Amino acid sequence: MARYTGPKTKIARKFGDPIYGPDKGFEKKNYPPGQHGNNKRRRKESEYGVQLKEKQKAKYTYGILERQFSNIFKKASGSKGVTGEVLLQLLESRLDNVVYRLGVGSTRDAARQLVSHRHITVNGKVVNIPSYSLKSGDIVGVREKSKSLEAITESLASSRHTSSSWLEWDEEKLEGKFLNQPERDEIPENIQEQLIVELYSK
Repeated sequence: MARYTGPKTKIARKFGDPIYGPDKGFEKKNYPPGQHGNNKRRRKESEYGVQLKEKQKAKYTYGILERQFSNIFKKASGSKGVTGEVLLQLLESRLDNVVYRLGVGSTRDAARQLVSHRHITVNGKVVNIPSYSLKSGDIVGVREKSKSLEAITESLASSRHTSSSWLEWDEEKLEGKFLNQPERDEIPENIQEQLIVELYSK
C-alpha cells in the first residue's frame, strides 16, 4: 500500500483526534466520516478493533507504512525498557520527525520531502533517508544551499521548535541538536501505545 495522500480531515475524524495538527474541518465535524458517522447508536468496537485502530492511528500520525511499523515494533520489543515507550521513542528519533519537531518542516509530510530532496544534513553530511535513526548528540541542520528555501523560511517563521525539551535549536546556524530520546511524558502525541503492544502480542 502506498503512503496516504487523501483528505487529512477524514483521517482525523476516523480516529476522533486531529492527528495532523489544528484542523477547522475536524472541529466542525468531530465524528466519524461516512453515512452513519454522527449516529450515536454506532456498534461498540471489539477489543481487537480498538487495538487495531490505535496502531493505524500511530501509523498515520508518523506517516509510516505497515512493514516499516512492524520492523520498528520488533526492534522496540527486543530493546530494554517498556516496549510501548521504546516504540514511541524510536518513532520520535526518525530524521523526518525531528525535522518536523524542530520546525524546519511545517508537517511531517513536508519534513519527509525536505529530507528526501537532500535539503537536510546530519553532522554536516547530507542524509536523504527519512527513516534515519538519530542518536544523542547528532546535529540536524539545513543544507547551506537550502537555507533560503521558501518552504523552510515560512515554516520556521511560524514554528514550534522550542516546544521539545529533548531538542536544542540554534536560530543563527539553522541547526538543531538531538539531545536524547524523549521520555514518554515529553511526547505530545495522543497515542495509547499499550494497546499496540497488546495487538502485536496476540
